[in-house]
Amino acid sequence: MNPIHLSDGYKVDPRSQYPVGTTLVYANLTPRKSRMPGVDTVVFFGLQYAIKKYLIEDFDRYFFAQPKETVLAKYKRRIETYLGPGAITFEHIAALHDLGYMPLDIRALPEGTRVPMRVPMFTIHNTLPEFFWLTNFLETLLSAALWLPCTSATTAAEYRKLLDHYAKYTGSDPAFVDWQGHDFSFRGMGGLEAAMLSGAGHLLSFTGTDSIPAIDLLEEYYGADAEHELVGGSVPATEHSVMCMGTQNDEIGTFRRLIEEVYPRGPVSIVSDTWDFWQVLTDFIPRLKDTILHRPGKVVIRPDSGDPVHIICGDPSAPAGSPEHLGAVACLWETFGGSITAKGYKLLDPHIGVIYGDSITLERCQAICAGLAEKGFASGNIVFGIGSYTYQYVTRDTFGFAMKATYGEVNGEGRAIFKDPKTDDGAKRSARGLLRVDRDASGQLVLQDACTWEEADGGLLEPVFRDGVLVKEQKLAEIRSRVAGFGINNEVLE
Repeated sequence: MNPIHLSDGYKVDPRSQYPVGTTLVYANLTPRKSRMPGVDTVVFFGLQYAIKKYLIEDFDRYFFAQPKETVLAKYKRRIETYLGPGAITFEHIAALHDLGYMPLDIRALPEGTRVPMRVPMFTIHNTLPEFFWLTNFLETLLSAALWLPCTSATTAAEYRKLLDHYAKYTGSDPAFVDWQGHDFSFRGMGGLEAAMLSGAGHLLSFTGTDSIPAIDLLEEYYGADAEHELVGGSVPATEHSVMCMGTQNDEIGTFRRLIEEVYPRGPVSIVSDTWDFWQVLTDFIPRLKDTILHRPGKVVIRPDSGDPVHIICGDPSAPAGSPEHLGAVACLWETFGGSITAKGYKLLDPHIGVIYGDSITLERCQAICAGLAEKGFASGNIVFGIGSYTYQYVTRDTFGFAMKATYGEVNGEGRAIFKDPKTDDGAKRSARGLLRVDRDASGQLVLQDACTWEEADGGLLEPVFRDGVLVKEQKLAEIRSRVAGFGINNEVLE
């Protein structure tokens, strides 16, 4: 699609609404208010993708490279069937096409930075006076492209923080946490681009994913190379149709064929609640115990329904001693045993494990880790499939993202502009003028507004795009390293 069409309706003609003599509009993207309990910073991620994909690739291919007459005719048709004949003029679109590039300056914090509320992630302004209208014309496109990857990257970082905590608390292998959060969200996201961007955000904090296109996106837009670094991975896994086709009467036969013939070595994940999950744990798996223990690899049992906390940790209201009362991990411990960590918690034999991926949230993840610890089990006994119940049940307002203009120039004079609605609680109050971001004495990011151009040129907002050219390239490995404290293993694969 021609990206000149990618705007809200109210964005098509502010250029004639600004004061006569306007030559510059300067705006920023800022998270304004957290609605995620306990989270007061947001991981900045996705700008390089938006710049490469839209401001360079799509504008070059679908706008600048197309015949001007064709572009103008299609845009005129769209707007006039939308607003009515003669509603606006189109010479500004023709002038941009003649120019042949996007006359913009974008300065941003490094991607992967944890950004506090009310601190801008990037600023943007036009570099040629006649294209003052372009800055805020792009608000819709940039906002739509960025709020989700930032939100998902932040959510993943919170899972990582939680799982790191319990790994340390219960003595689980900290390297296992790289795989303990696994992206199951692809099919439930709001479209393919949402799945890829969200999945890429997940991979800033984890390496486990079923969203294959997220790996492609990171290779295409963030310099990743799956042949030389661990971008994302998974294990062979079954689905319910496989188990159903094996028939209920021979479910144990399906398990046996999978672990003996199809995957005789290496990890394999087997969905186990197609019919009776507790029969699988207390009948089939014990009968396959010797095969599993002598097989070179881990068999991962995957329940996929029920109350996640009760399925994994046990239901205290179930009859004492029943498998439902014990929970999946304790049932497997009774069959396979395992080891005791340095912190005194039980860890299943490395040939067997559990993954749960239905309706997981941060709250349920915490409850499962705490419930296992209360029963004496290490957090490393469980992998979490983090799906669209986590990554799709969010909005732009989860962190109050907004791109707003704070400065402009009219007839050569600068104007610090702002909004401060009396009817609002203060969240929508904007900064004023030119902006600068620094770190204070404690290392926290802080905003200074009402700056001069010289002041705004300093600080942590660095040039990343200028007049159609990406001037700073950021790699996945360095972005991961900035998502502080999440221990991603970036070893080069031999």
